[in-house]
Amino acid sequence: MLVPIKWIKKYVDINVDDKTLADKLTLTGSHVDAVIDYNKDVTNVVTGKILEIKQHPNADKLVITQIDINENEPIQIITGARNIKEGDIVPVSLEGAVLPNGLKIKKSNFRGLPSYGMMVSYEELGFDDKVIPKEARDGIIILPQDTPLGRDIKEVLELTGSALEVEVTFNRPDCLNIVGMARETAATLGTEFKFPQIEIKNEEGNIKDYLNAVEIEDEDLCSRFYVRVIKDIKIGPSPLWMQRTLMDAGMRPINNVVDVTNYVMLELGQPLHAYDLDKLEGKKLIARRAKKDEKITTIDQNERSLDENMLVIADAVKPACIAGVMGGYYSEISEDTKIMALETANFNPKSVRETSKKLGLRSEASARNEKAMSYVMCEIASNRACQLIEMIGAGTVVGGYIQAGKSEYEAPVVTLRPHRASSLLGAEIPVAEMLNSLNTLEIESVYDGEKIRSKIPYFRTDIEQEADLIEEVGRLYGFENIESKPLRGSTRVGRKSEMRMLEDEIKSILWAMGLYEITTYSFISPKAYDSICTPKDSPLRNYVKILNPLGEDFSSMRTTLIPNMLEVIQRNSNRGVGSAKLYEVGSIFTPKDQPVKEEPIEKLKLTIGMYGNYDYFDLKGIIESMLLRLGIEVSLEALTDNPTFHPGRTAALYADNVMLGVFGEASPEVMDNYDLDHRVYLAEIDVAGILNCKNTDWKYEALPKYPSIVRDIAVKVKDEVPVGHMAEAIQKVNPYLIESVTLFDVYKGEHIEEGYKSTAFSVTYRNKERTLKEKEVEKIHQKVLEVLEKKFGASLRE
Repeated sequence: MLVPIKWIKKYVDINVDDKTLADKLTLTGSHVDAVIDYNKDVTNVVTGKILEIKQHPNADKLVITQIDINENEPIQIITGARNIKEGDIVPVSLEGAVLPNGLKIKKSNFRGLPSYGMMVSYEELGFDDKVIPKEARDGIIILPQDTPLGRDIKEVLELTGSALEVEVTFNRPDCLNIVGMARETAATLGTEFKFPQIEIKNEEGNIKDYLNAVEIEDEDLCSRFYVRVIKDIKIGPSPLWMQRTLMDAGMRPINNVVDVTNYVMLELGQPLHAYDLDKLEGKKLIARRAKKDEKITTIDQNERSLDENMLVIADAVKPACIAGVMGGYYSEISEDTKIMALETANFNPKSVRETSKKLGLRSEASARNEKAMSYVMCEIASNRACQLIEMIGAGTVVGGYIQAGKSEYEAPVVTLRPHRASSLLGAEIPVAEMLNSLNTLEIESVYDGEKIRSKIPYFRTDIEQEADLIEEVGRLYGFENIESKPLRGSTRVGRKSEMRMLEDEIKSILWAMGLYEITTYSFISPKAYDSICTPKDSPLRNYVKILNPLGEDFSSMRTTLIPNMLEVIQRNSNRGVGSAKLYEVGSIFTPKDQPVKEEPIEKLKLTIGMYGNYDYFDLKGIIESMLLRLGIEVSLEALTDNPTFHPGRTAALYADNVMLGVFGEASPEVMDNYDLDHRVYLAEIDVAGILNCKNTDWKYEALPKYPSIVRDIAVKVKDEVPVGHMAEAIQKVNPYLIESVTLFDVYKGEHIEEGYKSTAFSVTYRNKERTLKEKEVEKIHQKVLEVLEKKFGASLRE
């Protein structure tokens, strides 16, 4: 929230500089993120009155103006502005003027005629476009008619001062306004706080002649409904002082009536809403639940569909406002409005928050109404708005008011034990200082010799128990003044879970092998499953739908990490990264049933993605090396029924007859869906499966005493024969003497007929007790060939 310091100074004396104020407020609990400097670097810009406007003889889009700047003679300025007329008072930058954007004004020549300066817009004075009044966005600033001529524009527009950017916590709605921050400032600095004096000087008529009734049908959703009526409405710009105040607070001026409601909302924290009374059916306002599928067109001219859990403010026939969120289009104030009803109400914050989320509507009003505020503020804010409307001449206040719901406030009493406060805070704070701190915050407190009894003011809805009062005492005493002491109590040794330790170990192994870790969102688009060619009946399409997503691209919780990996590869490839090895360890989410009623099942998965100077065997080597480091030996089986992967270059990983995952080359269709023109290799492995199979109870053996004998064997088999099965069969011929079997070549091409491949293994023989003889090895080697011929139809390659 932006808090202009000039505005705070209307209610409290500030005796420190802006930076010190920000630091002190932060130390007492009002976290100030930044001090924003509003001082504009503007020189030689003054006010002037347009005496004459003539068409430029040599340019259709330019006019020649004569401007009185309270000097001996008027000056001539040529401009293309279209929102000016004779008699307007405008800012004029003279020769030698410097504007905030660094522009220096010099005498210029436009189509043969001299111009001795330039009229100025808000944008040229350094204002953000979002706060510039609508009528001044595309033109020159038009100043009030009573503005003195020749005055420095910095003085007229008050282009000085600064604002605090304050982070207001959810439990402190009393600070979400200027008066609340002024109260905190007074307590922090120890100065006097002055609440704005509210007085309506002239009221005419009786409200009952204009409004028949105000009703609340559901007091659970609306505790108070307070309405006043203003007649003789004159819609127009608000005074310059009000416009500039709103602009400094980050809000765009609209017109006098809207600006008054916004001013009061920012000043007191209570949202207000104005209705064109002539448009209300039955001349009544009712706070009721919406009917099923009831429609309302809001002031942004969008039709909204409502349900029975939403509160609306309705006339006798239809809803005129979504309570606490946004007004209705048909009943809004317009230039033709002559009489209006001004509503202030106290709504159920939970209802406002849920309605706002369901409808996807967020406004300054809903941001305040969804926090716990006091119903007492309704009357105060309404009278303050009436006072300002009367003050600026925007209308005449009608006598009386009509209200429904709560009106009387009985302050709750909370007790505080001084010894408990000192014990909890860790500092001996005198009772007198505690009382002073609480009373400074307008929490009326007395000490009865044992306890402090505090009456909680209406605006402090966050104080409910003793601990809340202790916090107030502590923050004004200054938490920075409390001596640091060692923690007391028994200590326990914390440790990571086995799953977390395994995750760290996997990351360490992959990092050591040159892979880069990525982190992606758990929310993906449902279209991602189409992009990876997931079948319509696949379990992967059974996902958790997000009720209120940020957008379609984040509307489901992922059931696989592969789309995230492919998006990262696509993004890096498009940005010129020619080669990459990436991995992610992340969660997938599977619902227990549809529609989702229980928390979904969360599983940890490892996904690996590679492209560029890598191939299938690089990925296979990384996976096998990682799993071997974790004590897992895997077998591979060809996989042809997963459409995400290439049917001839994909394998399933098995350990202890349990499938751990799948890896291989992405299918051509998937590559097309992601606009990739190079091969991509992917893997997705279940981390829980790795944990179940992990065995790092390493056994060590002495170095062999006797030499080994290595024999190679090359055989021809059909394409579909898995080489892993062949290696296992060789090992089983004589596990005692065959120490290892290593595949070192697979060949398809010349001299190998279609449908066959040549596979070559290196077999290492060793006897641990003696030196092997050639005849022994030859006999076993022949047995190996016989097994391959019999089991796999292999034939020795010549």
